Amino acid sequence: METILNVLSILGGLAMFLYGMTLMSEGLQKSAGDRLRTFMAKMTSNSAKRVFTGTLVTALVQSSSATTIMVVSFVNAGLLSLGNAIGVIMGANIGTTLTAWVTSLGFSVNIALFAVPMMAFGFVMHSSKKATLKNIGQFLMGFAVMYVGLTFMKDCANKVLGQYETEMMGFFGSINDFGFGSVLLFLFAGAILTIVLQASSATMAITMLLAASGLIDFKLAIAMVLGENIGTTITANIAASVANTSAKRAARAHTIFNIIGVIWVLILLGPILKLISLIMVSLGFSDPMTVDMAGLNEAFKAAKDTPGEAKAEAAFLAAKDSMLYGIAMLHTLFNVTNTMVLIWFTKYIEKAVVWLVKEPKGEAEVFRLKYISGGPLSTAELSLQEAKQEIVHFAEICSNGFGYVRQAINEQDPEKFDAINDKLIKYEEITDRIEYEIATYLNEVSKNEISQEATEQIKMMYKIIGEMESLGDSGEAIGRILKRKNIHNKKFDKSLLDRLNKMMDLVQKGYDVMIENLKNENLKEISNAENCEYNINECRNHLREEHIVNIEGNSYNYLTGVYYMDVLAELEKIGDFLINISQSSVKK
Repeated sequence: METILNVLSILGGLAMFLYGMTLMSEGLQKSAGDRLRTFMAKMTSNSAKRVFTGTLVTALVQSSSATTIMVVSFVNAGLLSLGNAIGVIMGANIGTTLTAWVTSLGFSVNIALFAVPMMAFGFVMHSSKKATLKNIGQFLMGFAVMYVGLTFMKDCANKVLGQYETEMMGFFGSINDFGFGSVLLFLFAGAILTIVLQASSATMAITMLLAASGLIDFKLAIAMVLGENIGTTITANIAASVANTSAKRAARAHTIFNIIGVIWVLILLGPILKLISLIMVSLGFSDPMTVDMAGLNEAFKAAKDTPGEAKAEAAFLAAKDSMLYGIAMLHTLFNVTNTMVLIWFTKYIEKAVVWLVKEPKGEAEVFRLKYISGGPLSTAELSLQEAKQEIVHFAEICSNGFGYVRQAINEQDPEKFDAINDKLIKYEEITDRIEYEIATYLNEVSKNEISQEATEQIKMMYKIIGEMESLGDSGEAIGRILKRKNIHNKKFDKSLLDRLNKMMDLVQKGYDVMIENLKNENLKEISNAENCEYNINECRNHLREEHIVNIEGNSYNYLTGVYYMDVLAELEKIGDFLINISQSSVKK
């Protein structure tokens, strides 16, 4: 019973470690999410800046997966080019090495003693109504939970090892004797464990736990670390699986980068292990390749309550520090060297992923969400940026749909008109679907803890997408009017078409201005949209007065005039939707 409880406690400690990492990362992203986005978008003018950006952001959020997903989403949203994204991802791999050092420190120093008081401070700050203090409080509580979980894992693992030491040593000893095969086996185990846990930091903690317990030697611990570097790329690939082509390519670049690194380290594993040994010895530590953690642990236990206890304990702790810091050193050396080498081959990696991930053919790609298909990000600031990009894309789709309205009005051949009208019906369905999907996405974002500013942005976006959906309805309505006209064998003559084309030119200008305003991040006034609305209304009034005169003079059939005025009214209604969208886009 005690064994089962200890095993469950290890799993609980792991869960606390993962949850703490998540809380800590989310707290930092919430407090600096929009600034991180701006920083990442701007700091990419050269290779050094890209690597520095990825390193810094990952060191801050303590998760290379979070940074990589962020990068994938920025590529998806058009904020980063593929080449720039590859540089940032390389930097993210360096930034994640800080986690290894922090974790190794957690095994060497009882940080849990400070973590519990830190949780109290964090809770007080998290209870504040001020968003900044609230987010910092979440970070502190996450940090505390992470280290309490790590302490639980360490203590309960030692209990289990004490009970089943012979069996566990026998099991790990049996899979340690396959030479290079054992290295590949533990590399594979590291990758699978990271994929399952979705956190390389958790796998790093487990690796250090096994090494510190003497169950695996330094070489096999290094193999697990290399496997973690492959497994961690899966998270980004999952996030990109439903994103656009560029985002998929960015995720594949992360995989290629890490796989190439693992391959060259495996080829040079002997010299690299000797280099780590040399570095550790020069820093005053034991050689991690020669320490016998299992033997020292036994010696320490045997020396309990004897004069040699202090000496045996010191030897055991020194060896453990050497093992843990050696693992962190290899992790750092691997990622820094891999980045320094492969940064010069960014263009070739980019070409490789472009070749691997082909651009989809046909126009079906145009009609799916481009920017938010991967689901909401961990913070509202980043999620809303993707939603903004998607709304601009929605506006462009609506503008394309209006092109078919113009074609339908000018087409006199009933068969050709029917083909165009089918496209108007399709565009109406597309606008319905896109409105629904964006609204669903915004609804998911609003379920999280968001600021008042984010709440106002979401309300504004709901209104904008509702107006855009109405643009699709008006296009289909014009198609229905024209279809009835054709059923009654009525035609618009050249004079009527000239007038409608004049009106449509003004409406198209309104579409262009709407898109321009949506793209403006700091829209303060919309005189351009107001001018378009004024011109559309003036044209409608002039054509309506002209129509009354023409009907009285029998210039065209009355029923033809009815269809003409119905189309004119729908075009003016489109103008109303366009000005409403621009008005909703103004920053308060």
